[in-house]
Amino acid sequence: MQTVKPSILTRRWVVILLASLCATLWGSAYPSIKLGYELFGVGTDDTAAKLAFAGLRFTLAGLLVLLFRSLQRGPKMAIRSLTARSSLQILLLGLLQTTIHYYFFYVGVSYTTGAKSSILNSSSVFFSAVLAHLVYSNDHISLRKGLGILLGFVSVILVNIEPNLSLSFRLQGEGFVVIAAFLTSLCALYSKRISAKVDPVLLTALQLFSGGLILLLIALGMGAAMPSSNFWGYGLLLYMAALSATAFTLWTALLKHNKVSSITVFNFLIPVVGTLLSALVLGESILRLQYLLALPVVVLGIVLVTYSSSKEPV
Repeated sequence: MQTVKPSILTRRWVVILLASLCATLWGSAYPSIKLGYELFGVGTDDTAAKLAFAGLRFTLAGLLVLLFRSLQRGPKMAIRSLTARSSLQILLLGLLQTTIHYYFFYVGVSYTTGAKSSILNSSSVFFSAVLAHLVYSNDHISLRKGLGILLGFVSVILVNIEPNLSLSFRLQGEGFVVIAAFLTSLCALYSKRISAKVDPVLLTALQLFSGGLILLLIALGMGAAMPSSNFWGYGLLLYMAALSATAFTLWTALLKHNKVSSITVFNFLIPVVGTLLSALVLGESILRLQYLLALPVVVLGIVLVTYSSSKEPV
């Protein structure tokens, strides 16, 4: 009997390198969005321009994933083989996960700091644990996971406490980032259901493209012009599109060949990278008491939740 050779994606050093790369790319998105607003001349209250910037990014990201998929070897699921039901499900996922989710995310990030956004958006890990408990009978919240969830939501409170002990929390800013985090978790459950019948890479490409295109068309309908900038602005936009395409594709491949908990634990790097890069790129002060308290709490919470999650392969 011929044995199947293990994928290179199961090797420990490869997993550590690629999962860390994905987390670093996602963490870099926070300062990149705020820097992009500057380079593309997006005003603080210009919602249509923010949506146009986001829509163009994710439309390009979807095209990049499709390009990557066309270069992949071996048998692949053809787009024409999708059923009408699957096509509608992908369109709905794109509407929820890209169009609606990134409406809240892009508007929310513009009204708060990159460092705070990266910490607040980490609450998606804790929302996922709660939703999994409600949906899956074999994924209940243990004592350890419950403690991690509690620490996660404590970090949301800590990061919004000012030195004078007042709360700095606006619905259109921090509130929208938390709503976006919840939508991330909700869409992950829906995506998992669809990916049982649709190639995950094809699913990622189509939902990014369709959701981004809808977002762009809505922005243009609101009166926004096509995003325009200089060489550095377009370079940043291409980087952000490639960021999404690369991270989603690698993450999907890693989850296919490894245990869930061994991959998702790397999510703890996202708020760390997002906070540090916001300081380096945007010059934000991260030596604020609420950040110094919230960051280690959210990292510990993520580790507790992910290490106590299912050990079964995807």
